[in-house]
Amino acid sequence: MSCANFNAVDVPGAAKIDKVCLADLITKYLVAVNRTDISDWGTLHSQATRNPPGAVPGIQVDGYFPDTSTTNGYFGWFHDAQFVIRLPDNWNGKLVVTGAPGVRRQYANDYLLSDWFVARGYAYASTDKGNSGTSFQNDGVNPGDAIAEWHRRVTELTIAAKETVRKRYGQPPAYTYMTGLSNGGYLTRYALENRPDLYDGGVDWEGVFWRPEGPNILTSLPPALKWYPRWRATRDANAYEQIIAAGYARGSEFLWEHHWGVYWDLTQRTYREEMDPTYDGLLNGGIAFCQSGEPYCDADYDYATRPAAVRDAVAAISLTGRIGKPMITLHGTMDSLLPMRTNSDNYAEMIRKAGRGNLHRYYVVEAGNHVDQLYDEFPDRLRPIAPCYRAAFVALETWVESKGKRMPPDSKSIPRQGADLANECPLG
Repeated sequence: MSCANFNAVDVPGAAKIDKVCLADLITKYLVAVNRTDISDWGTLHSQATRNPPGAVPGIQVDGYFPDTSTTNGYFGWFHDAQFVIRLPDNWNGKLVVTGAPGVRRQYANDYLLSDWFVARGYAYASTDKGNSGTSFQNDGVNPGDAIAEWHRRVTELTIAAKETVRKRYGQPPAYTYMTGLSNGGYLTRYALENRPDLYDGGVDWEGVFWRPEGPNILTSLPPALKWYPRWRATRDANAYEQIIAAGYARGSEFLWEHHWGVYWDLTQRTYREEMDPTYDGLLNGGIAFCQSGEPYCDADYDYATRPAAVRDAVAAISLTGRIGKPMITLHGTMDSLLPMRTNSDNYAEMIRKAGRGNLHRYYVVEAGNHVDQLYDEFPDRLRPIAPCYRAAFVALETWVESKGKRMPPDSKSIPRQGADLANECPLG
């Protein structure tokens, strides 16, 4: 390893940095030297997913920007707005920026994204978004403030990472891409709508759809919470149809128990508290796994009847579809946390109505789910999205770097077929 210009590496605006020259920037090595946290990313990928072989020597910079919240305890810092920047010795001249999915932190994308990007020579930067964990909604003063901070933190990191790249390599990145999954996909959408000057393009992996009139997660999650226990107990046909009407795919029933226990309840309560803290009175984050009919139960939450202030809070962080740079969206038909019908289908249509359809491709992944890890439990019913994401990113690079002369395939459905679903996904 050379780690050339190590002493010149700095992160403008950071309150603290800790940089180190490493023999390898890949997660297996980073775990051994305590420069990642497997608890942040270990449950997101299929165990069958392979990353490129070989070591990637370079510089890793950990640190944080000024912030007042303290949900992120990595390195014993207990300071939010933490980030990680990785600068491989063998740089390809490009930078990729991402925000953590869910309420995870800056290392959440290490296996699925960072390993693949740094092996291809990319400089890589990721942020914890300025708040994290299941109490993220306590950050900020007004409803929606915590999510609004995510936008600022992505912009802050992008600007700083470009300058960090220049200091290390002596020149700025020739191309800068934004990407992410789930909340990171939402941030990709928001970034390309609001700060297209900072990026050359992006790939959105099952991003969250926010619009004040709906649908949004506050309209799709409560029916699942309300009706799933009845359907599970009795196979009641009406309960099933209520869940389907909320956006969930027919045939995805085998995933509902896992999502009810792991994702639906916690997601509804924390995001509802962020947008509508008055719903449950003085409680903070509602009542876990309450039953419909109990006071303040999120299973009975009715977004349409809530005060206008709730829709105002959602409007402040909503999407418009007015992307300013090329973007590719991927969404799985079996996504049982962010149903495709209420999320990416709506966003693709919004982009079209905004007159930006020429900048967008939408690939529907048959049998793709929100978390690739579940492929390991249901290999005969699901397919990981990771290989389709990687193929889409290569298509985006070609689209952008050929100045539009080599276009990606038209929007399409990607069938569940192939000998190695965890690692192959030809776009055609």
